[in-house]
Amino acid sequence: MTIQTIINKAIKRLEDEGKLLTPDFYAEAFCKEASIAKTNVEDCSHLQKYTSTLNKEFQKELQQYRIKTMNELTRFLVGRLNRTNQSVCSETLEAQMMFTKRVLQVVAELHNKEASILADKSLALLDSNPNIAQIEQFRQHWTNFITTYDSSFLQKIGIKDKNDLKKSIESIEMNCLASDSDLIASEAMHNVASLLVSSLVPSIASSVNDKIANLSHKIRRKPELLSSPAIEDEIKEAIKLRIALDKDSVKEMIESLDGVLDKLSIRLIEMIERSDKSTVEIEEIKKELEKHNEESESSKINFKIAHKKLYTLALALEESTKNLSVDLNEHNNEVKTLSKKIEKLERQLDEARAESKEDFLTKLYNKRALDEFLAVKEAEFERYKHNYSIVMLDIDHFKSVNDNYGHDAGDAVLYAFAKIIKNEARTVDIIGRFGGEEFMALLSETDAKGGVIFAEKVRKHVQKAKFMYKGKRIEVTVSAGVSERERHSSLDNAVKYADDNLYKAKNNGRNQVVYK
Repeated sequence: MTIQTIINKAIKRLEDEGKLLTPDFYAEAFCKEASIAKTNVEDCSHLQKYTSTLNKEFQKELQQYRIKTMNELTRFLVGRLNRTNQSVCSETLEAQMMFTKRVLQVVAELHNKEASILADKSLALLDSNPNIAQIEQFRQHWTNFITTYDSSFLQKIGIKDKNDLKKSIESIEMNCLASDSDLIASEAMHNVASLLVSSLVPSIASSVNDKIANLSHKIRRKPELLSSPAIEDEIKEAIKLRIALDKDSVKEMIESLDGVLDKLSIRLIEMIERSDKSTVEIEEIKKELEKHNEESESSKINFKIAHKKLYTLALALEESTKNLSVDLNEHNNEVKTLSKKIEKLERQLDEARAESKEDFLTKLYNKRALDEFLAVKEAEFERYKHNYSIVMLDIDHFKSVNDNYGHDAGDAVLYAFAKIIKNEARTVDIIGRFGGEEFMALLSETDAKGGVIFAEKVRKHVQKAKFMYKGKRIEVTVSAGVSERERHSSLDNAVKYADDNLYKAKNNGRNQVVYK
């Protein structure tokens, strides 16, 4: 088949589908005809060529959106760029700044092997494009290091091994410095500073507060600050923070133990309830022991009997405890297995919700997908001036359908209406459920007049349709509002105009289309 034949068929396809002879529509039709003719055209293979260079996540999204042309790929990429989450970027930047601050504090103290190793690991972390949780974890490593690190050995001089300064310095005998009274005083102040910093570290909590870390760093850098009255309030505040951290950690531990003890108490009660014999023996022994208020031969005999019963009861409780331990281990394993399954199901559910673009009831696009398509349409309009119309549709008196026939009937009406609006739309149109009984249609290359024609088709189709539920016919009508993008200064104004027209149709008696 010749190229001219393919060109003729492409033009005929556009005429049959009612599309304008634009470069984008023509390229799409030409590639479809070339594929049918099994003719390899280089211009039609650009899409596969470029998508193969994207990562698997993007390729998966392209399959979900059924991207088939270069024009659709461009719209998708533009929409994806417009959806960049500024909040996440801001949070990531803030975390990186905090992380870098800790690194800079430690770099000022770089005379330690552990610090160098941790610095190398941190550089590798930053090169791997980490998430916020990973950055926060390493920031805490640096915080713990600068808070607990003791650099008093630097008062000695004589370095041989630069890779491990502490080892090098500690191997040197220093006698001449001991007579220097100023140095002795400095070392004493430094030792006091080290002790104070150590006292600020929480004894129970696993992490250190940023304020405590900053104060610890300040005191280590300048121990002479301890002689300044201004530092007193900061130290008091740090002590309060340390106590608060320990209290929070103890609270978390107690809450965790409470949960375990509650479960253990239930199991113990079940065990005792199953052991009626042991309970009866305990009551009898208690009564007998109350009789022994004075020493006598008879009481000695009775006490021996009670002692024997107590011993028997102890043996019974010991056996029950062993059985309880076995039961607890079995239940613990079951709980762990169920917990893992629940976590896996929750992850799968979150992933499914995040990836879903389809309304579960009507099988049309959902609100999230409509927002994404609107972003693509808007980018296409701003760059290529491709006009489109927005149609908002709402089922009249839908609440009365739920009240009179039940919510199952309401769901059936929504599903049937979705099929009607989808049948009236073209393949290039985008139809979705905007929320509740409200629907949206995005009509490509269509002005307000074309939007009204579409809305009227849907309205008439609904009015004539027979909505049946359990043998009863439900009378259903629909109202619609229409707007055209190029008549408005922004996308938000265009959507609002269509929505306002919808409410005008409702207020004017329903079962009508309003476009101005």
